[in-house]
Amino acid sequence: MQSRFLIPSLFTFPSLLYAETTLPTIVVTAERVAQTAEESLASVSIIDTQEIKQSQAQSLPELLRSVPGLSFSNNGGFGKNTSIFLRGTESDHVLVLIDGIKVGSATLGSTSFEHIPISQIERIEVVRGPRSSLYGSEAIGGVIQIFTRKGKGKVKPHFSMTVGSHKTYQSTVGISGGSDKSWFSANLSGMDTEGFNSCNGKPNVGGCLTDEPDKDGYQNISGQLRAGYKFNKRAEVDIHWLRSEGESNYDGSFQNQSDIMQQVLGAGLRLLPTDDWTISLKAGRSWDESENFKDGIFSTRFETERDSIWLQNNLTLGENNLLILGLDYQNDKIGGTTAYPVTSRDNKGVFGQYLGYFDQHDVQFSLRSDDNAQFGKHTTGNLAWGYSFDKLRFTASYGTAFKAPTFNELYFPNYGNSNLKPEESQSFEIGLTAKRSWGSWAINTYQTEIDNLISYDASIFAPGNIDSARIRGLEAVLNTNIAQWDINTNLTLLDPINQGNDKVLPRRAKQTLHINLDRNFNQFTVGTSLHAVGKSYDDAANTRELDAYMTMDVRTGYQITKDWQIQARISNLFDQDYETAAFYNQAGREFFITLNYQP
Repeated sequence: MQSRFLIPSLFTFPSLLYAETTLPTIVVTAERVAQTAEESLASVSIIDTQEIKQSQAQSLPELLRSVPGLSFSNNGGFGKNTSIFLRGTESDHVLVLIDGIKVGSATLGSTSFEHIPISQIERIEVVRGPRSSLYGSEAIGGVIQIFTRKGKGKVKPHFSMTVGSHKTYQSTVGISGGSDKSWFSANLSGMDTEGFNSCNGKPNVGGCLTDEPDKDGYQNISGQLRAGYKFNKRAEVDIHWLRSEGESNYDGSFQNQSDIMQQVLGAGLRLLPTDDWTISLKAGRSWDESENFKDGIFSTRFETERDSIWLQNNLTLGENNLLILGLDYQNDKIGGTTAYPVTSRDNKGVFGQYLGYFDQHDVQFSLRSDDNAQFGKHTTGNLAWGYSFDKLRFTASYGTAFKAPTFNELYFPNYGNSNLKPEESQSFEIGLTAKRSWGSWAINTYQTEIDNLISYDASIFAPGNIDSARIRGLEAVLNTNIAQWDINTNLTLLDPINQGNDKVLPRRAKQTLHINLDRNFNQFTVGTSLHAVGKSYDDAANTRELDAYMTMDVRTGYQITKDWQIQARISNLFDQDYETAAFYNQAGREFFITLNYQP
């Protein structure tokens, strides 16, 4: 019997996933070992290269909104502050990796998705549900891993150019290639948009707290490099780099311009001492920096550096048993113009995982111990079971997670509370999936309870561990083909309650529906996306309501020659007026046209 585990294709080296073109899409994030999405016991969504191109999305948040259980709020268009909520958890409850390296701001605790260039992305994996037992702090709601472009085949250039509404211009140029033993990719991209008025602010009322009825533009330039070499079947190395710089203009009473820089640099080594033992070593650093201005006058600067290194051993025990043992180290450092009493902290983690397959049963058990320099030791675990019968698969899981307070929550001048405790959670999930000749469907239902939830405490004028949250949800996914139309749809029903005040957690809609329809007509492609979101509240007290809304996008493409394609897209076709954060505008009807060259 062939082993269920694709041992050579490790989390550290997604490049190997493409060695066998007959293999289905691989997920490596959920269990830190390569499996097909169908084999994983976690709830996983994968967005591959073809889907990215087909969607014609202009930003990463726009692309991610099609993921079940994921929602976001945006403060007024491209390059503006964007928060991701996964399964109703907070925006800083999602751990984000780029090519295996943890990214994000140690001061804010969240990742600036709005500045990550979609043009440099090859694949995205979104794991829904707790993963602290493998990754440590922050993975209460799940993990999002972004894989950058990687070369293969003959050396060839590629090029794309987009023009659109609000004087938007985007372009990407690059070159890539590879062989049986090596691969490389180099890309450069840029974006410039005049934007629109991001905020209808009212002084001392809400939103941006000011009235600045101007156009708030955004510019970004990014570069990406990746290369690797396979010395022999027992040794391989991979390096990667991604840098994004941008300038975002917005409305604000204290600041209205930010110059940002995000960067991640990493390298990995993979060794196979024996056929049953694989060693993976990964190290890297991520940077998150911003300089902020008010009417062109310098105001503040924030700097974050995250160093991480991890070692993982995969041991095959018989045909269908796998033991994973690993350890990792992370050090966060902050700097800038703000005086924090503590400017660094580290975390050491040790983890283990067992994966087994017995006839119709799959089991997974993981356990991790974290030793945080500020908050001591935390133990988290995950237990999952799957049972397959009659082309159906039933899964059940339980997991715990935690999240250390951010530097802002602890120490920001005149705001922080150094007595905060880490947030802790426990989650239960059951699911049923089926794969038929006509397509596939899945239903997952879950409950997450979060203790020591950090919220603003008016009695001390600072954050406090004053609340707990109970989040219940259901995700339904259907993929099929009818009359040569590819139909992909998902529905999320959410009940996110703050048990401290019995209110709905802010900016989480209770209903979200997303539908994609696409069809090929020889050289032509056509498609449409419908995104419907129920009402939500902008504040914790539920006094300010955000109306329900529905948008529709339409798109088409024409293959001019084998290498050249032209695409066109109209977003928000019916010019829906809506908000994802109170007082902050969203784009109305927009038109984009793209020319692609891909040999």
